[in-house]
Amino acid sequence: MNELTLPKLNQMLSEDNINSVIENVLQFPQAPCPVRHIFGGGIYIREISIGAGVFSIGHIQKTTHMNHMVKGRVIMINEDGTTSEVVAPCTFVSKPGRKVGLILEDMVWHNIYSTDETDVDTLEEMFLDKSELGIANNKQQADIEYIMNHSVREDFKLMLNDLNITAEMVQEQSEIEDDLIPLPAGNYKMKTCKSYIEGKGVFVTSPVVSGEIIAPARVDGKRTPAGRYTNHSPKPNAKMILRNNNDMDLVAIENIDGCYGGGHGSEVTVDYRQVILEKGNT
Repeated sequence: MNELTLPKLNQMLSEDNINSVIENVLQFPQAPCPVRHIFGGGIYIREISIGAGVFSIGHIQKTTHMNHMVKGRVIMINEDGTTSEVVAPCTFVSKPGRKVGLILEDMVWHNIYSTDETDVDTLEEMFLDKSELGIANNKQQADIEYIMNHSVREDFKLMLNDLNITAEMVQEQSEIEDDLIPLPAGNYKMKTCKSYIEGKGVFVTSPVVSGEIIAPARVDGKRTPAGRYTNHSPKPNAKMILRNNNDMDLVAIENIDGCYGGGHGSEVTVDYRQVILEKGNT
C-alpha cells in the first residue's frame, strides 16, 4: 500500500491486530515487490526490492536467519509496538517472526538461508509462513485467471491435433523424470507453482524485459524446471531458443511483470508449436 505515513501506520497497528491490518491492506492496489532468487554454495538468497512510501508486511519467517539490507532506509515496527530505524548497509541475524515496516527510501533486502534446495516453492514452504488471508487472496486471483484462460486450454487441444499428438502422449512424457535436473547455481527471477492455465507453471517474480533469458530450460540434455513446467499459450510472452551446444533457454519475447504485494508474479508461456520446431533442429 503506497503513501502511508508513520502516524497512520501506528494508528492502524494500535487499533487492529495484524490480521485485520492485512485484510485492510489487501483492499488497496498492491505495490511492486520484485523478488530474485540466488543459489550457490549451499546458500539461498531471497532478494526483495520495495520502493519508498510503501507499507510492507512481510511473511512470517520460520527460522533464525541472516539478513542484509543492501540499500534503503526503513522504519521497522517491533513486536512490542516500538519502532526502530534500519539504514543500509546493514547486516544482522533475526529470529523467527514477521517484519513490518514503512519504506522511507528505495530498499533492497536479502534474506539469507543455508540450504542446497533450489525449488522456490519448496523453499517458501521451508522458510516462510504465509498469512491465510494472503493465500486466500492469491487463490481468488488464480481462480479468476484459470477461468479467463479457457481459450488457452482449447488452443492446446488444437495444437495437439495439428501435431498429431494425443493428450495421453503428453501426459506420459510429463511423467518421465529421468532427465530432470534442478536449476544450476545462479540468479533467477522465476519460480514454479500452481499454474493459472493447467497443472504447475513458471512465474516471473521480478520484471524481465524482452530478450532477457529467464532461465535455462535444457542443460546437457537434461530438463530444468523451466523446461518442464512452462505452459502453452497461443499468445506467448516467451519462447525457447536452441543454442549451438544443444542447450535451450527460456527467453522473454515481451516485457513481463514480476510480483505485486505477496502475489506470484506473471505466468510465463510459450507456444508449444515453436518449441517442437525448435527441438526438431537438434
